[in-house]
This record gives sequence, structure tokens and C-alpha cells, in this order.
Amino acid sequence: MKILVIGDMVVSPDTMADAVKLLPFHSKHVVKLNWNTKTSEEFSQRILNIEKNGPESDPFPPELCQEIEDTDVLLVHFAPILAEIIRKANKLKLIGICRGGTENVDIESATKKGIPVIHVIRNAEEVAEFTIGLILTETRNIARGHEALKKGLWRKDFSNSKTISTIKGKKIGIIGLGHIGKLVAKKLGGFEVSILAYDPYVSEETLSNIGVKVEMVSLEKLFKESDVITIHARLTHSTQNMIDERLISLMKPTAYLINAARAGLLDEKAFCRALTEGRIAGAALDVFWSEPLAPDHILIKCDNVTLTPHLAGRSVDSRSNSPYLLAGAISDFLEKGNLDLVINAELVNTQKIINDLKDF
Repeated sequence: MKILVIGDMVVSPDTMADAVKLLPFHSKHVVKLNWNTKTSEEFSQRILNIEKNGPESDPFPPELCQEIEDTDVLLVHFAPILAEIIRKANKLKLIGICRGGTENVDIESATKKGIPVIHVIRNAEEVAEFTIGLILTETRNIARGHEALKKGLWRKDFSNSKTISTIKGKKIGIIGLGHIGKLVAKKLGGFEVSILAYDPYVSEETLSNIGVKVEMVSLEKLFKESDVITIHARLTHSTQNMIDERLISLMKPTAYLINAARAGLLDEKAFCRALTEGRIAGAALDVFWSEPLAPDHILIKCDNVTLTPHLAGRSVDSRSNSPYLLAGAISDFLEKGNLDLVINAELVNTQKIINDLKDF
């Protein structure tokens, strides 16, 4: 079996090759490629380009065209895997991505060829914890109070001063109940809140069976009734700008909007208008439509928003451990038939792939 790994300056090819040892295959011929970037700034810019414009927008390792032809399993971090590459993959049976985002892989082309794509939510705990932090920071003016003190001001009055409250007893709306959304729901349970949730791919019964207590509602109901709304959906063509003027206009004037997922889920102009016009109480963002956030962006001047520079998923071990998490996810897929992390599970014959790969 030929396994092709493509690393980069953050997750090295050597680390990915080491993680391959955990895969349940008897024979493994590992080929290592590197997606070259010279600086961390270039790496960040290329990532942002791919997230916004897809795998076709960025160069791939030149050796990939030849190496992919006889590859059985492809493991990748951020390198772009476009339709052209997948068409050349004559033997490819599985693609693994050692991160939560899948923008660097042409999922549609893989699905057309019947290739399962597996990813891992390597920083789910980090993002879930950070989301709780953003909720508390924005609703209780923690960051604004800190900023004022650093400037020598003993500030007590804020734009939400007349409505400041604990979140106990409030309704929290969660959009997207993937791995991170579920964790946020579980962690919020300790705050004695009511949770409304929207996810067309998850049932309330399924969630209840794993200890996640939420009320599944429509997007409209969620936006009308929630005191805090936090976004955890996946960014796709169909979810781009899903939170638009219509939905934002349904929010209570005392409600808050939190986004530590993907900026593209939120209509920038509609959101900024609502915030600057005071039609919602406030917001907290860790992701932006262009990063780094321009110093003259209108949000910089807003006093009713908490801004952090895309920190939610960062911890000392989330990236370096991701290849090993991916190896575990692939093993669970092959040995237990676990489809939780198979992105296109409903569209490909997963059992056939499991049977084919068990022959190795």
C-alpha cells in the first residue's frame, strides 16, 4: 500500500509519516511531500486564500501530479488537493485531512470518484472553551473594562449597562451541532441556561442519547428568541452568508452574536450595520472576512464588540497532535465503521472502501 503524506511548516511530513505507523495496515510504503512556504506570514496568507477561494487558488507541490497516480491513501494538512489531482488518482481509496476545515480539498471531486474524506476536529476543546470565554467577556464587559484600566480609566458605564445580566436562565442559540457545537452545548449546561439549536443534519433524539440537551428549532425561532447566539456551522457554498440581514433583523435588541467559526457564515455588511446602529446589544468575533483585520475597519471603532485575532483554536499541542488524531479517526472508520468524521459518508460506499482497505 502506498500512503502519500503532505506536510508543511506547521505539521511536518515527518510527523505525518510517524502517525502513519498507527494505521491498521500490514504493509505501508510512505512517500513524503512538503507544501513549501518561506514564512509564517506567507503560510497564513495562503491558508486564508484557500479558505476563501478553494484549492484551485493556490499552487500545490509539483511532485504531487506524479505521486498521486498510484497512491492508495492520501493524508494532508493544508496543501491544496484540487479536482485535477483527484482525477489523476487511479488507485486512491481514502483522503484524510488533519484539521477541521476542508476547504483545501475538492470534496465534490472526491465524492464523484467514491472516495471517503475523513477530517479531525483537532482543536474542538480549545474552540469550545474560547467560545464560552467570548460569551462572558462580551456580555459582562470584561475586555472593555480591562482596556479602560490600561488607559488609566475607571470605567463603569457601557453601551449595554441597562441590560447587563448573568447568562443564567437565558436562552443560548447554537447554530451547528458538529463536534464543537456539541461541546459548547455540554459546557453551557453548567450555567443553567436553556439551549436552542439549529442543525438540519442532527436530531434532538440523537443528541439526547449522548447527553446533549437542546431544543431543536428553526433558524427563525432561534434568532427571535435567543439572548446569545453562537455560530459553529461549517462554511460551504450553501452556508456562505447564511446569517444575513433577514435573520439578524429578527434578533432582540438585547441579544449578542458570537462567531469563532468562519467569518464567511456571516454577512459582513448586514452584521456591521446592525452593530453600529445598535440594533443588537453586542458581538464577539475571533474570525474575520480578511485577516489580519484592517486597522481602519469599522469594527475597530465599535464599543459594543469584542475582537480577538483568530486565537480560538490555538494551543501548544493542537496542531502537532493532529496527524495522530487523524490516524485514530481512520482506524475507527476501518475497524469500527465509525462514520462521524467522514465528511461525505452519505454519498459514497463506505463499506466497499472499508472492505478494500482491509485487504492491505
